[in-house]
Parts: sequence; structure tokens; C-alpha cells
Amino acid sequence: MVAFLLGGALSRSQMRRRGRQIVIISLAVVILTLLFVAGGLMALGVAPVIALLLAGIATATDPAATQDVIDQSRADGGFAQTLRGIVAIDDAWGLIVFSLVLIIANMMAGNGSLLPLQHGAWELAGALIVGAATGFPAAFLTGRLRPGEPIQTEALAIVFLCAGLAVWLKVSFLLAGIVAGMIVVNFAKHHTRAFHEIERIEWPFMILFFFLAGASLQIDRWREFSAVGAAFIVLRIFSRIVGGWMGGTLSDAPTVHRRWIGFALLPQAGVAIGMALVAGDHFPELRQTLLTTTIGTTIAFEIFGPIATRIALDKAGESHDRE
Repeated sequence: MVAFLLGGALSRSQMRRRGRQIVIISLAVVILTLLFVAGGLMALGVAPVIALLLAGIATATDPAATQDVIDQSRADGGFAQTLRGIVAIDDAWGLIVFSLVLIIANMMAGNGSLLPLQHGAWELAGALIVGAATGFPAAFLTGRLRPGEPIQTEALAIVFLCAGLAVWLKVSFLLAGIVAGMIVVNFAKHHTRAFHEIERIEWPFMILFFFLAGASLQIDRWREFSAVGAAFIVLRIFSRIVGGWMGGTLSDAPTVHRRWIGFALLPQAGVAIGMALVAGDHFPELRQTLLTTTIGTTIAFEIFGPIATRIALDKAGESHDRE
């Protein structure tokens, strides 16, 4: 649902206005996050394979929390619009980077197989196919019944059909949802109601997801990895801020955007946990280390990440509280 909504932020008009900034900033943030987190953890003595996998996981952002903060603050200026676009495309770059990280980590572990490469290629290409296969029919067929309840049924059908096909075919449901939302917003000229209906019903599903994710955290194992988790948090914060500034500078973004865009990209949640699960499947002996560290740091980022996003919107002068 969140991916579908974020795909809806990638309209042609939006990308024409801010596409260059969105692409450059998102790439800078993802690349610097990978380099800084991996390099920093290795410098602290973390095993190279673990450091590389955690760095790949660190590239993920939480689009749900970011979107929610933007909505609650009623921000709709240039900074908020750029931020929406970045979190929509950021996880797509993150998935690509993470797939490459799995290949490198397998080679470092002595496994030169091309299976991770094939898996990564299928996960990305298959997601594009699934997103297009659901998005194009939805763009032309939905919203043609009477205004009212049917559009909610149609909106749910888009999301569940897209997600179900993605899970069945073992491709990225996040990227598939983004592609479907992007196609609908650009080709459905007669309505935008599907996005509004999803916004009204997404919360119960999100609460359930985070509840289950928290239930899988083993508190007694956290002590073993607390130092790694603390380093992960510090390095990720630093890399996001530097990446946002560098990307904003390269894309000629306003100074206030350069200063605060990285700060607004701190939330991290479901995508990171999903990456940790995939990495754990490839490296069973590292599974508990990766999951415990990722879930523990995700809790931290979900507590202060949205606060950081809100502060960034305030500093950019685009926050307008609901009365």
C-alpha cells in the first residue's frame, strides 16, 4: 500500500519539475550510505561480510513513516515534494545495491556462484513486469463505476493483486507496487481516487506488520550486538546527512534543502527487515546477527527518525500543523 502511494508521487509533471534533484540526491544518499557504513564497520573490526550486508540494509528508507509525517504536517512545498519523490525511488536504488552486495558478499565468503546475480536480476525485472501488468489495466479500468464505495474495492484489488503476484513470482513487491502506482497516476486521466482510498485504510495493516516485526526481536541477544548496532546508527545518520548535502549540491537544490534533506531520510523499517531476512537466507550462520541488529536499530530509527523528518520540514519552512 505504501509503495503504491509513493509510486503515485512520481507523476510526469512532478518528475519534470524535480526529477533531476530526486534522482541525484537519492543516488548520492544510497551510495554514500553503503560506503560509509561498510567502511566504518570494517574499521571498527566487524567482519567484512557482515559489514557489507549491514551497509546494504542501511540503504533502505521507511517510506511509510516519511509519508505520514509529511501528511500530518500538511507540508506541500518544494522540499516535501522532493522528499516524496526521493523515498519513492530510494528503495528501488537500495534493492539494486543490495542485490549487488549479496553477490559481492557471496564471493567474499568463497561462493562464486552467479545465483545471487540471477536472483537479483529476476527480482528487479520481474517486479517491473508485475507492476506494469497490474498498473496499466488498473489505470484504464478503475474509477469508471459510480462514485463511492466501488473505488475502494478497486483500489484494494490493485494492491492485493500486485502484491500477490509479486510474492508468488518471488519478486520485489515493494518495487512492483511503486511501478503500479506510477503507471496509474500517469495514465489514469479520469481519476486519482484510488490513492485517497488506500490512504484511508493502510494503518491497520501497518500496525500489524510492526507488531509482528517487534515480536521477532530477541532482547537477550541484543547485548551481543549492541556495539555494532550503535555504530550502525551513528554511521547511517552521518552518511544520510552528508549524502543529502552532496546530492543537493550536485543537483543545485536550494541551500536549505541540502542542509535538511538527509536529516529527513532517517526513518527505516520494513524494507530493511525484509533485506535482513533475505541476507539471512543466503548466510544462515549470520542470520541472528543480521536480524537482531537490523530489528534493534529499526526500532531506534522508527522512534527518532520521524521526529527528525518533522524537524527537517519545520526548518525548511513547510510544516503546517492541523488545527
